[in-house]
Amino acid sequence: MMQKFRSVLFAPGNKSELLKKLPKIQPDAAIVDLEDAVPDEEKNKARKNFQEFIDSEETKKLEAFPRVNPISSSHFKLDIQALPPEVDCVVIPKINNLEELEEAEKILSQNSIERKIIVGIETVLGVASATEILSNTSVIAAYFGAEDYVLDLGGFRTTGNDEVFLARSQMGMAGRLSGVPVIDQIVTDFSDDERFTEEAYQARALGFSGKLCIHPSQVPLANQSFSYSQAEVNRAKELLAVYDQALSQGSASAVYDGKMIDEALAKQARRILGS
Repeated sequence: MMQKFRSVLFAPGNKSELLKKLPKIQPDAAIVDLEDAVPDEEKNKARKNFQEFIDSEETKKLEAFPRVNPISSSHFKLDIQALPPEVDCVVIPKINNLEELEEAEKILSQNSIERKIIVGIETVLGVASATEILSNTSVIAAYFGAEDYVLDLGGFRTTGNDEVFLARSQMGMAGRLSGVPVIDQIVTDFSDDERFTEEAYQARALGFSGKLCIHPSQVPLANQSFSYSQAEVNRAKELLAVYDQALSQGSASAVYDGKMIDEALAKQARRILGS
């Protein structure tokens, strides 16, 4: 069964008190950040904290992965060398193309057993190369980093998300073509539940399987947003009953709730009921 990534919660690796809270929060996956959330002088501390965290008994009940620094960073090899052998998946940010991913794979293999990779797509080139990157067999998931993408684009962030609509759409398509789950951008204002839920709904409509979270309060919102509600399940059952009856009467279309339904909508309903 494919790993669920409805809620993916970040925690800075240099804050051990925050890492200890992760097993109780129970996101679908936790990412211990060794990159952006950790200042250079705290990198070593973050690596040691992660090692202690991953060895703790509580962590065994949690899917937890380290986010190392980008391959272009002087910290990348040090991060890889510090990874405990039991870590079987690494989050690598800001992958721009397949060549960078293959270079990262080479360094991983030189320092440890083979590991799976969650890639960060956070640049214009990364988005343009997303399908090729995600199709690599080592990649089990990808996330879209809107803040770094817009910085690279030379644009600016808006609450309407117009500036990332194309990139998010391309990420959804890349995930579908490569068969790996894609995880949507963060919402920096973690007090704005309404915006988070609205963005999650947009992301789900675009084919994303989950959302990055930067605060524990966002985890249940993400889990709920990327799970089918009882109302959706009931509607799917009703739609299929109407459609199946139409098929039995020799028609490949029917009217349900005042709208025309056909095989495409029936397939969507079956997907909901089969999940």
